[in-house]
Amino acid sequence: MIFPVVLITGASSGIGRALAIACARPGVTLHLGGRDAARLAETEAACRARGAEVHTRVFDVTDAAGMADWIAAAGRLDLVVANAGISGGTGRAQAETAAQTRAIFAVNVDGMLNTVLPAIEAMRAQAPDASGVRGRIAVITSIAAFIATPGAPAYCAAKAAADHWTVATAANLRRDGILLTSVCPGFIRTPMTAGNPYRMPGLMDADRAAAIILRGVAAGRRRVVFPWWMGLLARVIGQLPPRIVAGLATRAPGKPPLR
Repeated sequence: MIFPVVLITGASSGIGRALAIACARPGVTLHLGGRDAARLAETEAACRARGAEVHTRVFDVTDAAGMADWIAAAGRLDLVVANAGISGGTGRAQAETAAQTRAIFAVNVDGMLNTVLPAIEAMRAQAPDASGVRGRIAVITSIAAFIATPGAPAYCAAKAAADHWTVATAANLRRDGILLTSVCPGFIRTPMTAGNPYRMPGLMDADRAAAIILRGVAAGRRRVVFPWWMGLLARVIGQLPPRIVAGLATRAPGKPPLR
């Protein structure tokens, strides 16, 4: 499926960049946002080389008013991807700081809502297509949403909140012709995972992840989890008693602090 107009946050690297390039082609307009101007320019150039019309903006998703203005000014939107996120954990020794906890929730929950809520309002005002769909929204969460691991408490909790809110809200918005998809990937080869000091089972390239995400969004799925076996394992572990989960977590190196 071709999405004529796409808006993506966190498009300067990783999954966001891969999604932008995967969507780019003649006749497609991309609205790309990110915090790193140089890397965002590289994504823009790559998408223009594939024939897309590209508009970029450097911003922080925690700026609710700025996000609302940007989305409102974009015009019709066929696909919005709330991808911007930050990662952090407790390492082996230090506790998670209050500042890190607040920063992770601010970006991964509030920043997601600052993207999705204005997009919903914009799409409600759009005419539906031939299949009755006014627009699609994908929220990039994580398989970490299924496990409360002591190694990354704020990250797991923020992703769980984003996933549960998206899946629950999706049921309510279908009657309006707006399709929401929660995307729960495992380990993706991106700058965010590059510093992880532990083995990452199922590690996947970002371009392959982008293809899986776009197929799931096009199909109108409410949740896309991949690799499937890792999602299943995470759900099983998540049902174990907390002391057992904590014991398993202490055997592996901790997730690095905020980055």
